[in-house]
Amino acid sequence: MKLPRRQFLRLAAGAAALPAVSRLATAQTHPPLTQAGTRLITLGTLAGPFPNPRRAQSSNLLIVNGTFYVVDAGDGVVRRLAEAGVAIREIGTIFITHGHDDHTAGLGTLMSVAWDFNRTKPINADGPPGIEALVKAAVQYFTMSSELRISDGGRSVPIAQVFFGHDVGTGVIYQDDNIKVTAVENTHFKLHQAGPAVGKYKSYSYRFDTPDCVVVFTGDTGPSDQVTELAKGADLLVSEVNSVEDRKQQLINNGQWQVMTAAQQAGIMRQATEAHMTADAIGQMATRANVKTVVLTHLTERPGSDDYTPWADEVKKYFSGQVLVAKDLMEF
Repeated sequence: MKLPRRQFLRLAAGAAALPAVSRLATAQTHPPLTQAGTRLITLGTLAGPFPNPRRAQSSNLLIVNGTFYVVDAGDGVVRRLAEAGVAIREIGTIFITHGHDDHTAGLGTLMSVAWDFNRTKPINADGPPGIEALVKAAVQYFTMSSELRISDGGRSVPIAQVFFGHDVGTGVIYQDDNIKVTAVENTHFKLHQAGPAVGKYKSYSYRFDTPDCVVVFTGDTGPSDQVTELAKGADLLVSEVNSVEDRKQQLINNGQWQVMTAAQQAGIMRQATEAHMTADAIGQMATRANVKTVVLTHLTERPGSDDYTPWADEVKKYFSGQVLVAKDLMEF
Protein backbone atom coordinates (compact mmCIF):
# COMPACT_ATOMS: atom_id res chain seq x y z
CA MET A 1 0.00 0.00 0.00
CA LYS A 2 1.37 3.40 -0.94
CA LEU A 3 2.02 5.54 2.12
CA PRO A 4 0.71 9.11 2.28
CA ARG A 5 3.47 11.71 2.38
CA ARG A 6 2.66 12.62 5.99
CA GLN A 7 3.19 9.03 7.04
CA PHE A 8 6.44 8.51 5.19
CA LEU A 9 8.50 8.69 8.36
CA ARG A 10 7.12 5.73 10.25
CA LEU A 11 8.35 6.91 13.61
CA ALA A 12 6.52 6.82 16.91
CA ALA A 13 5.54 10.11 18.50
CA GLY A 14 8.47 11.59 20.35
CA ALA A 15 10.99 9.36 18.60
CA ALA A 16 13.37 12.27 18.11
CA ALA A 17 13.92 12.37 21.85
CA LEU A 18 14.68 8.66 22.13
CA PRO A 19 17.98 6.88 21.48
CA ALA A 20 18.33 5.93 17.82
CA VAL A 21 17.49 2.21 17.67
CA SER A 22 17.37 0.32 14.41
CA ARG A 23 13.98 -1.12 13.47
CA LEU A 24 15.96 -3.89 11.85
CA ALA A 25 17.39 -5.03 15.17
CA THR A 26 14.52 -7.49 15.62
CA ALA A 27 13.94 -9.31 12.37
CA GLN A 28 10.34 -10.26 13.06
CA THR A 29 9.21 -6.66 13.66
CA HIS A 30 10.22 -4.96 10.44
CA PRO A 31 8.03 -5.08 7.32
CA PRO A 32 9.18 -7.01 4.25
CA LEU A 33 11.74 -5.20 2.13
CA THR A 34 9.54 -5.87 -0.91
CA GLN A 35 6.49 -3.98 0.34
CA ALA A 36 5.11 -0.98 -1.56
CA GLY A 37 6.16 2.54 -0.67
CA THR A 38 9.43 4.28 0.08
CA ARG A 39 11.86 3.40 2.86
CA LEU A 40 15.37 4.52 3.73
CA ILE A 41 17.96 2.54 5.67
CA THR A 42 21.12 4.34 6.73
CA LEU A 43 23.64 1.54 6.25
CA GLY A 44 26.80 3.43 7.23
CA THR A 45 26.84 6.70 9.12
CA LEU A 46 30.50 7.44 9.87
CA ALA A 47 32.53 10.21 8.27
CA GLY A 48 35.90 9.04 7.01
CA PRO A 49 38.55 8.26 6.40
CA PHE A 50 39.36 6.73 9.79
CA PRO A 51 37.57 3.47 10.78
CA ASN A 52 35.38 3.06 13.82
CA PRO A 53 34.23 -0.24 15.38
CA ARG A 54 30.69 1.05 15.98
CA ARG A 55 29.81 2.47 12.57
CA ALA A 56 30.39 1.67 8.90
CA GLN A 57 31.29 4.47 6.54
CA SER A 58 28.89 6.39 4.36
CA SER A 59 26.23 4.36 2.59
CA ASN A 60 22.45 4.41 2.30
CA LEU A 61 19.78 2.11 0.91
CA LEU A 62 16.66 3.61 -0.60
CA ILE A 63 13.91 1.05 -1.21
CA VAL A 64 11.05 2.10 -3.49
CA ASN A 65 8.29 -0.41 -4.15
CA GLY A 66 10.70 -3.23 -3.37
CA THR A 67 13.48 -2.01 -5.69
CA PHE A 68 16.89 -1.28 -4.15
CA TYR A 69 18.96 1.85 -4.80
CA VAL A 70 22.29 2.35 -3.05
CA VAL A 71 23.56 5.86 -2.40
CA ASP A 72 27.31 5.80 -1.70
CA ALA A 73 29.21 2.66 -0.81
CA GLY A 74 31.74 3.27 1.94
CA ASP A 75 33.67 0.59 3.78
CA GLY A 76 31.32 -1.87 5.49
CA VAL A 77 28.40 -1.52 3.09
CA VAL A 78 28.21 -5.24 2.23
CA ARG A 79 28.16 -6.35 5.86
CA ARG A 80 25.43 -3.85 6.67
CA LEU A 81 23.35 -4.97 3.69
CA ALA A 82 23.67 -8.55 4.92
CA GLU A 83 22.61 -7.50 8.42
CA ALA A 84 19.59 -5.73 6.93
CA GLY A 85 18.54 -8.92 5.17
CA VAL A 86 18.96 -7.43 1.70
CA ALA A 87 19.36 -9.77 -1.28
CA ILE A 88 22.62 -8.27 -2.57
CA ARG A 89 22.13 -10.05 -5.89
CA GLU A 90 19.15 -7.74 -6.53
CA ILE A 91 21.13 -4.50 -6.29
CA GLY A 92 21.63 -3.09 -9.76
CA THR A 93 21.61 0.70 -9.37
CA ILE A 94 24.15 2.68 -7.34
CA PHE A 95 24.68 6.42 -7.03
CA ILE A 96 27.99 7.86 -5.81
CA THR A 97 28.16 11.43 -4.55
CA HIS A 98 31.94 11.85 -4.94
CA GLY A 99 35.20 9.97 -5.04
CA HIS A 100 36.48 10.12 -1.45
CA ASP A 101 37.24 6.64 -0.18
CA ASP A 102 34.79 6.79 2.73
CA HIS A 103 32.06 6.91 0.05
CA THR A 104 33.56 4.42 -2.43
CA ALA A 105 35.80 1.90 -0.62
CA GLY A 106 33.05 -0.72 -0.50
CA LEU A 107 31.87 -0.25 -4.09
CA GLY A 108 34.02 -2.94 -5.70
CA THR A 109 33.22 -5.45 -2.96
CA LEU A 110 29.49 -4.72 -3.30
CA MET A 111 29.61 -5.37 -7.02
CA SER A 112 31.80 -8.44 -6.66
CA VAL A 113 29.54 -10.00 -4.03
CA ALA A 114 26.49 -9.42 -6.24
CA TRP A 115 28.38 -11.22 -9.02
CA ASP A 116 29.36 -13.99 -6.58
CA PHE A 117 25.62 -14.48 -6.03
CA ASN A 118 25.38 -15.16 -9.78
CA ARG A 119 24.01 -11.83 -10.84
CA THR A 120 24.32 -11.64 -14.62
CA LYS A 121 22.32 -8.48 -15.28
CA PRO A 122 24.31 -5.22 -15.36
CA ILE A 123 25.15 -3.33 -12.18
CA ASN A 124 25.33 0.39 -12.95
CA ALA A 125 27.09 2.97 -10.82
CA ASP A 126 26.37 6.60 -11.68
CA GLY A 127 28.23 9.60 -10.36
CA PRO A 128 30.38 12.61 -11.12
CA PRO A 129 33.47 12.45 -13.38
CA GLY A 130 35.82 9.67 -12.33
CA ILE A 131 33.23 7.03 -11.44
CA GLU A 132 33.56 5.23 -14.77
CA ALA A 133 37.32 4.91 -14.23
CA LEU A 134 36.77 3.81 -10.64
CA VAL A 135 34.47 0.98 -11.71
CA LYS A 136 36.89 -0.12 -14.44
CA ALA A 137 39.61 -0.28 -11.78
CA ALA A 138 37.33 -2.38 -9.57
CA VAL A 139 36.71 -4.74 -12.49
CA GLN A 140 40.45 -5.13 -12.96
CA TYR A 141 40.94 -5.70 -9.23
CA PHE A 142 38.36 -8.50 -9.10
CA THR A 143 39.13 -10.11 -12.47
CA MET A 144 41.53 -12.66 -11.00
CA SER A 145 38.91 -13.81 -8.49
CA SER A 146 36.29 -13.85 -11.25
CA GLU A 147 38.40 -16.01 -13.54
CA LEU A 148 39.21 -18.41 -10.72
CA ARG A 149 35.57 -18.79 -9.70
CA ILE A 150 34.51 -19.38 -13.30
CA SER A 151 37.14 -22.13 -13.49
CA ASP A 152 35.84 -23.53 -10.19
CA GLY A 153 32.43 -23.93 -11.81
CA GLY A 154 29.01 -22.44 -11.16
CA ARG A 155 29.62 -19.13 -12.94
CA SER A 156 30.00 -18.30 -16.59
CA VAL A 157 29.66 -14.55 -17.14
CA PRO A 158 32.94 -12.60 -16.77
CA ILE A 159 32.80 -9.87 -14.18
CA ALA A 160 33.57 -7.21 -16.81
CA GLN A 161 30.18 -7.96 -18.41
CA VAL A 162 28.34 -7.07 -15.22
CA PHE A 163 30.01 -3.93 -13.81
CA PHE A 164 29.47 -0.56 -15.50
CA GLY A 165 30.32 2.93 -14.30
CA HIS A 166 28.90 6.11 -15.78
CA ASP A 167 30.12 9.69 -15.45
CA VAL A 168 26.98 11.82 -15.41
CA GLY A 169 26.35 15.54 -15.44
CA THR A 170 23.87 17.54 -13.40
CA GLY A 171 20.12 17.90 -13.81
CA VAL A 172 17.90 14.83 -14.14
CA ILE A 173 20.39 11.95 -14.38
CA TYR A 174 18.16 8.90 -13.94
CA GLN A 175 14.49 7.97 -14.13
CA ASP A 176 12.50 4.75 -13.96
CA ASP A 177 9.04 3.72 -12.80
CA ASN A 178 9.98 4.32 -9.15
CA ILE A 179 12.27 7.33 -8.98
CA LYS A 180 13.49 10.47 -10.67
CA VAL A 181 17.01 11.47 -9.62
CA THR A 182 18.26 15.04 -9.92
CA ALA A 183 21.88 16.00 -9.27
CA VAL A 184 23.51 19.33 -8.50
CA GLU A 185 27.17 20.10 -7.99
CA ASN A 186 27.83 21.13 -4.41
CA THR A 187 30.72 23.00 -2.77
CA HIS A 188 32.74 20.12 -1.28
CA PHE A 189 35.64 20.62 -3.70
CA LYS A 190 35.46 24.39 -4.12
CA LEU A 191 38.62 24.95 -2.04
CA HIS A 192 40.89 22.93 -4.35
CA GLN A 193 43.59 25.31 -5.56
CA ALA A 194 46.59 23.04 -6.10
CA GLY A 195 47.39 19.42 -6.86
CA PRO A 196 46.19 16.90 -9.46
CA ALA A 197 42.51 17.07 -8.48
CA VAL A 198 41.95 20.74 -9.34
CA GLY A 199 39.11 21.01 -11.85
CA LYS A 200 39.12 17.26 -12.47
CA TYR A 201 36.51 15.97 -10.04
CA LYS A 202 33.11 17.08 -8.81
CA SER A 203 30.91 16.36 -5.81
CA TYR A 204 27.14 15.94 -6.16
CA SER A 205 24.04 16.14 -4.03
CA TYR A 206 21.00 14.09 -5.11
CA ARG A 207 17.24 14.52 -4.95
CA PHE A 208 15.07 11.40 -5.26
CA ASP A 209 11.44 12.03 -6.22
CA THR A 210 9.41 8.87 -5.56
CA PRO A 211 5.65 8.29 -5.86
CA ASP A 212 5.06 9.07 -2.19
CA CYS A 213 7.89 11.31 -0.97
CA VAL A 214 11.05 13.30 -1.70
CA VAL A 215 14.40 12.35 -0.21
CA VAL A 216 17.50 14.52 -0.61
CA PHE A 217 21.06 13.43 0.13
CA THR A 218 23.53 16.26 0.57
CA GLY A 219 26.57 14.02 0.31
CA ASP A 220 29.61 15.97 1.48
CA THR A 221 29.20 19.70 0.95
CA GLY A 222 29.69 23.08 2.46
CA PRO A 223 26.87 25.64 2.51
CA SER A 224 25.37 25.78 -0.97
CA ASP A 225 22.50 27.68 -2.55
CA GLN A 226 22.22 24.94 -5.16
CA VAL A 227 21.73 22.25 -2.51
CA THR A 228 19.21 24.41 -0.67
CA GLU A 229 17.22 24.79 -3.88
CA LEU A 230 17.47 21.05 -4.54
CA ALA A 231 16.09 20.31 -1.06
CA LYS A 232 13.01 22.55 -1.30
CA GLY A 233 9.95 20.84 0.11
CA ALA A 234 11.75 17.54 0.77
CA ASP A 235 10.15 15.11 3.18
CA LEU A 236 13.58 13.95 4.31
CA LEU A 237 16.90 15.81 4.14
CA VAL A 238 19.73 13.34 4.78
CA SER A 239 22.60 15.65 5.61
CA GLU A 240 26.22 15.26 6.51
CA VAL A 241 27.24 17.06 9.69
CA ASN A 242 30.64 18.10 10.91
CA SER A 243 32.18 19.52 14.09
CA VAL A 244 35.38 21.45 13.43
CA GLU A 245 36.60 21.13 17.02
CA ASP A 246 35.83 17.41 17.27
CA ARG A 247 37.62 16.85 13.99
CA LYS A 248 40.68 18.72 15.23
CA GLN A 249 40.69 16.72 18.46
CA GLN A 250 40.48 13.48 16.49
CA LEU A 251 43.53 14.50 14.46
CA ILE A 252 45.39 15.32 17.67
CA ASN A 253 44.43 12.01 19.28
CA ASN A 254 45.64 9.91 16.34
CA GLY A 255 48.87 11.87 16.01
CA GLN A 256 48.17 13.29 12.57
CA TRP A 257 47.90 16.90 13.72
CA GLN A 258 51.36 16.85 15.29
CA VAL A 259 53.10 15.89 12.02
CA MET A 260 51.32 18.54 9.93
CA THR A 261 52.91 21.85 9.03
CA ALA A 262 51.16 25.03 10.14
CA ALA A 263 49.92 25.50 6.57
CA GLN A 264 48.51 21.96 6.50
CA GLN A 265 46.77 22.51 9.83
CA ALA A 266 45.20 25.73 8.55
CA GLY A 267 44.16 24.02 5.34
CA ILE A 268 42.42 21.09 7.00
CA MET A 269 40.57 23.42 9.36
CA ARG A 270 39.44 25.57 6.45
CA GLN A 271 38.26 22.45 4.65
CA ALA A 272 36.31 21.33 7.74
CA THR A 273 34.72 24.76 8.03
CA GLU A 274 33.90 25.59 4.41
CA ALA A 275 33.70 22.23 2.60
CA HIS A 276 31.48 20.50 5.17
CA MET A 277 28.24 21.39 6.96
CA THR A 278 28.19 22.54 10.55
CA ALA A 279 25.04 21.92 12.58
CA ASP A 280 23.94 25.55 12.50
CA ALA A 281 24.39 25.72 8.71
CA ILE A 282 22.21 22.62 8.35
CA GLY A 283 19.46 24.15 10.47
CA GLN A 284 19.50 27.34 8.41
CA MET A 285 19.44 25.42 5.13
CA ALA A 286 16.59 23.16 6.28
CA THR A 287 14.50 26.16 7.26
CA ARG A 288 15.15 27.99 3.99
CA ALA A 289 14.29 24.82 2.03
CA ASN A 290 11.16 24.14 4.13
CA VAL A 291 12.01 20.47 4.59
CA LYS A 292 10.00 18.32 6.97
CA THR A 293 12.64 16.20 8.69
CA VAL A 294 16.44 16.31 8.92
CA VAL A 295 18.50 13.16 9.39
CA LEU A 296 22.11 13.76 10.45
CA THR A 297 24.66 11.30 9.10
CA HIS A 298 28.31 11.17 7.93
CA LEU A 299 29.15 11.87 11.54
CA THR A 300 32.61 13.10 12.45
CA GLU A 301 33.86 10.89 15.25
CA ARG A 302 33.48 12.47 18.66
CA PRO A 303 36.53 11.59 20.77
CA GLY A 304 35.37 9.40 23.65
CA SER A 305 31.67 9.65 22.81
CA ASP A 306 29.01 8.39 20.41
CA ASP A 307 26.43 10.90 21.65
CA TYR A 308 25.49 13.40 18.94
CA THR A 309 22.55 14.94 20.79
CA PRO A 310 24.37 18.30 21.12
CA TRP A 311 24.69 18.48 17.35
CA ALA A 312 20.96 17.83 16.86
CA ASP A 313 20.20 20.48 19.47
CA GLU A 314 22.32 22.96 17.50
CA VAL A 315 20.34 22.24 14.33
CA LYS A 316 17.10 22.79 16.26
CA LYS A 317 18.17 26.33 17.16
CA TYR A 318 17.53 27.22 13.52
CA PHE A 319 15.01 24.58 12.37
CA SER A 320 11.62 23.83 13.91
CA GLY A 321 11.07 20.46 12.23
CA GLN A 322 12.13 17.03 13.38
CA VAL A 323 15.86 16.33 13.68
CA LEU A 324 17.14 12.76 14.00
CA VAL A 325 20.66 11.42 14.41
CA ALA A 326 21.20 8.35 12.27
CA LYS A 327 22.80 5.12 13.37
CA ASP A 328 23.80 2.21 11.15
CA LEU A 329 20.72 0.22 10.09
CA MET A 330 18.27 2.85 11.24
CA GLU A 331 15.11 2.88 9.14
CA PHE A 332 12.94 5.81 8.05
